[in-house]
Amino acid sequence: MRLSTIALVVSDAKKSASWYQQKLGFEIRDHQGHWITVGPKKENLSFHLCEGYYDLEPGNTGISFTAKDVKKEEAALRKMGVEFTTPTTKEDWGTFAMFKDLDGNEFYIIEE
Repeated sequence: MRLSTIALVVSDAKKSASWYQQKLGFEIRDHQGHWITVGPKKENLSFHLCEGYYDLEPGNTGISFTAKDVKKEEAALRKMGVEFTTPTTKEDWGTFAMFKDLDGNEFYIIEE
């Protein structure tokens, strides 16, 4: 078995799909009624943007991306208007940064 989609609770699925496309360069994979998925162009994994009808509990999703140079990736994403909750930080276990989407869902970028 392989993981194919991860559900993310968002306040407005169409608005979120546009944000992921414009800010992170994701492609919109499916858009049929309420079912909207987005994902990085070179990956099979997608986020299913689940429009929530209740109070969102934003925070650390535990989802991470990798990059060869986290600081460079952070700079490029900041230029696109992406908000970082943790700037590039070096720890004993590695170098990382964290950013958030429109609804406060946070993601890691970890240096390869």
